[in-house]
Amino acid sequence: MRWRLSEAVRLSLLAGLYVGTALAVVGIGYYVPTRPEYSLLLGAAVFLFGMTLADSAFIPLLMVVPALVTYRVGVGGTDLTVSDAALFLAFFPAVLFSQRPFTPTMRTLVWLGVLYQLSTLFTLIANPYKANYIEWVHAGLLVAGTLVVGWSIGREGHARLALTLLVLACTVVAVGAIVQGLIQYSHGDFNSVFPKWPYGMHKNAAGCLFGLAAAVTYARPSWVGWSRWFSLGCFWICVVGILATQSRQAMAGLALALVVLVMRTQTKGRERRSRVILLAVAAALGVVLVMVRNQVSSGNEFNSFFQRVDWFGDSIRIWKTDPLFGVGLRWWYTDRFDVAFQPPNGTLEMLSTAGLVGLIGFVVMMGGAVVALWKIDLRYGLPAVMVVLSRIVQGQLDLFWVAVQTSIPFLIVGICLGAQGREIAEQPVHADEPAGRPLETTAA
Repeated sequence: MRWRLSEAVRLSLLAGLYVGTALAVVGIGYYVPTRPEYSLLLGAAVFLFGMTLADSAFIPLLMVVPALVTYRVGVGGTDLTVSDAALFLAFFPAVLFSQRPFTPTMRTLVWLGVLYQLSTLFTLIANPYKANYIEWVHAGLLVAGTLVVGWSIGREGHARLALTLLVLACTVVAVGAIVQGLIQYSHGDFNSVFPKWPYGMHKNAAGCLFGLAAAVTYARPSWVGWSRWFSLGCFWICVVGILATQSRQAMAGLALALVVLVMRTQTKGRERRSRVILLAVAAALGVVLVMVRNQVSSGNEFNSFFQRVDWFGDSIRIWKTDPLFGVGLRWWYTDRFDVAFQPPNGTLEMLSTAGLVGLIGFVVMMGGAVVALWKIDLRYGLPAVMVVLSRIVQGQLDLFWVAVQTSIPFLIVGICLGAQGREIAEQPVHADEPAGRPLETTAA
């Protein structure tokens, strides 16, 4: 039997977990008389470990809704979102216990994430500071780590439940934004809605989440089993939520996703979708152009349009200090420059933080993901392509590397690929195919 290093490490970690669980059981009995709160925590840990042995996706599935939360909490002196903490907790059981092997597409996407991490490794060496190291790990969690979490959920058979939870959570928040907007409009205030319930959110964070949920519900993959009324209801609620937030990047990202869906299903001949939705796409793009035109004509040099123009110029100026490797991830958390802002454009952010080398790695990762997902069965590949393309567009009109807005698309992709992997594993192996080597179907 051939042992691979990754498998040996995985088995070593599993052995450590079993030993740790045994010690935790002993600790429960030891602390019951004196520190019952410790016993409660240890008991919860043992329970979660036991449930993970029964269902490897138990903890990742519990973290699906918390992964949507942008609220920030301080943990160990680090300012993390609830989403980051949830994905961090879900990653370890997913990587240790999720079913293997990965499908070829899943392996490709994981390696693309690894390639991106390697391309940004140079800026860590060139710019040694704490925030740089932390963000490098964070970016890996947002992409490759979240993919594995999603795969674990889908491969274990919980894809429908997970996507339904994601969509329902976004829809509920969208309803809150709509109600808040109506109250705001009744007082004569027609500005963007910044959702306050269930917690305060930036309009662009909320709008982008609504856009991702709308893209998935309109795609309505057959394996999810949603009714047409459920899908369209959630879709239109999220669309109205986007309009309430007036998030232009969310509008543009969803518009591209819908165009891809209509054209892709027309060319492939599966579940043809009405092109009438393209009228709504044209209207949304028209709204975006009108909003931009109004900002330009206002002459207000402090509005978001002119502020972005200034930040674009500052980003290029900072990038020129080290064109090849950049000045470091999260450089705006330092006092190295006379400005402190996160570049509101994915391309300029990569140039300023990781230079040309990092930008090449970023383009290869995102472009490679689109190409790989484009080739697989439409039932799984189309919703995954839609959310990735939507996020690419969103990230060119505003911040890219932010929690939730970046992790959720890759979580959805992982869920889709995990669901496909489960279907492939359940297919009978043909006599002329090698045992244990699942075939990955492509769209007819």
